[in-house]
Amino acid sequence: MIELDKANSDIKELSKTIEEMGALLDIPKLTLTLEELEGSMQESGFWDNLERAQSVTARAKGIKDRIDLYNNFQSSVEDIKVLIEMAIEENDSSLVTEVYNEISTLSDSVENLRLELMLSGEYDTNNAIVTLHSGVGGTDAMDWTEMLLRMYTRWCEKKAFNVETLDLQVGDEAGIKSATLKVTGLYAYGYLKAEKGIHRLVRISPFNANGKRQTSFASLEVTPELRQDQNVEINPSDLKVDTYRASGAGGQHVNKTESAIRITHIPTGIVVQCQNERSQIQNRETALNMLKSKLVELKERAHKEKIEDLTGDLKDMGWGSQIRSYVFHPYTMVKDHRTNIQVNDVYKVMDGELDVFIKGYLHSDENKR
Repeated sequence: MIELDKANSDIKELSKTIEEMGALLDIPKLTLTLEELEGSMQESGFWDNLERAQSVTARAKGIKDRIDLYNNFQSSVEDIKVLIEMAIEENDSSLVTEVYNEISTLSDSVENLRLELMLSGEYDTNNAIVTLHSGVGGTDAMDWTEMLLRMYTRWCEKKAFNVETLDLQVGDEAGIKSATLKVTGLYAYGYLKAEKGIHRLVRISPFNANGKRQTSFASLEVTPELRQDQNVEINPSDLKVDTYRASGAGGQHVNKTESAIRITHIPTGIVVQCQNERSQIQNRETALNMLKSKLVELKERAHKEKIEDLTGDLKDMGWGSQIRSYVFHPYTMVKDHRTNIQVNDVYKVMDGELDVFIKGYLHSDENKR
């Protein structure tokens, strides 16, 4: 006789957790909101304001996906219960493995939703503006910054987030000095805010003829991209605007016109720049949006004394300030110094497997509240 007491216990606990999530989500209210949004999408002239239309459409999709996910969870619970009954009635051991596989898959999905429900900050559902800067370490640091750019791009791909490069400053010999990305997707900022800070690399330097071990640093800043209803007023007299020639790929247009924009917010000293768009006007608009995002987070963290704290306690980009270390030599390991979470497969992490660190940080941050 097959015993599936643990499976029954697990599915009962999962069912309870799903019901609690349903209450937190307030599914009836979400359903009404979705109906209102879908109604507005049917109105004539809806697409006249493209930016607003895209925002409403994205919000409606996010809500619909959330409702569908909750309903799928409930259906999965019932399907697993039926599978358990079949395994017991038919005394079929082959179904036991399937039962536990289904429970494991459902449990992972429920945990992902539980994590998203923790992301309840005002801007957590927003898109994210991500900026990487090379720090201490010269050419190695610039190479490290490019490695991080690839790592986060791969992570975004796994999350089905869209990545757009807004600015890229190429290194003198190798790598990049800095890069600014726009990451589009539900909870992009909520997840990526866990990655703010200094990232440290330890490896045998490919740029050192003596094969010496090198320690390099790079910083990651994350701010939310604002929606239309989260706009910030900026006094034009507070801005210093510079134009320059864009660098990197882009053909003759990029090389021959000063289309790139750098904006300095004089009262705070915040500097943003954009060279991705084809025209100076478009680059200026994008840069202004980036500046507004940074000013919003500065306001949120007004109790901080230094402007550097706006982007995640960056301190000095060197020894003792890192949130995470990536060691390639004399052993391989990635360790998050905030949570003490450790992974030995550094190459897997560099290929975008970051969820264990992001989830660990968000859980620890939730426990501190």
